[in-house]
Amino acid sequence: MSTIKNPVGPQPPSVYWRRRLLLLLVLVAIIVVVVLIVTRPGSSGTTTTPTGTQTSGQPVNPSPGFTTGTGSSTTACDPSVITVTAVTDASSYAAGVNPQLSMTITNNGASACTIDVGTDAQVYTITSGTDLIWSSTDCQTNKAPLMQVLDPGTAKALSTTPFAWDRTRSSTTTCTGARPAVTAGGASYHLNVKLGKVTAKGTKQFLLK
Repeated sequence: MSTIKNPVGPQPPSVYWRRRLLLLLVLVAIIVVVVLIVTRPGSSGTTTTPTGTQTSGQPVNPSPGFTTGTGSSTTACDPSVITVTAVTDASSYAAGVNPQLSMTITNNGASACTIDVGTDAQVYTITSGTDLIWSSTDCQTNKAPLMQVLDPGTAKALSTTPFAWDRTRSSTTTCTGARPAVTAGGASYHLNVKLGKVTAKGTKQFLLK
């Protein structure tokens, strides 16, 4: 009598064991394929947030979940009630450490509104005195919009995704070649930010050692 442990037939038992192993592997492969189809990204019907290509010295679109509002019928934000603030991850940087740049966006109005916070709207500039050192728009590529609902109040302020400045000067003529490094040794720099029609009222000072 043939059993799972003791197969009986005209061929050696090892043949039947190999057949059963092959059948088991096929069944496992089918199960894996079904699981991948069910759980593949986007299968739940949700949409993903568009992102710009991140390269050195370019702003980056926030990741999904960046929005704090939930309404879908809000009106466009009035620039007069929006405040943007320049942010760096430190006030002083040791040699070889690149500053991380970002901005916060605050709705000072009374109600939620919709605003473009994508890489097409973000502008970062770095100055030293009256000298324009670097601009995020000089060689920016793959700019993308990102419409978000912004709730009122400082507690609901949004923060863009930080990105690194490589401590070089920028210009539209140095997008493909090496750029000159800026002066360090305790030199002072100022970050200013802009989002669409809204420009920060102040700058964020930092030092490069």
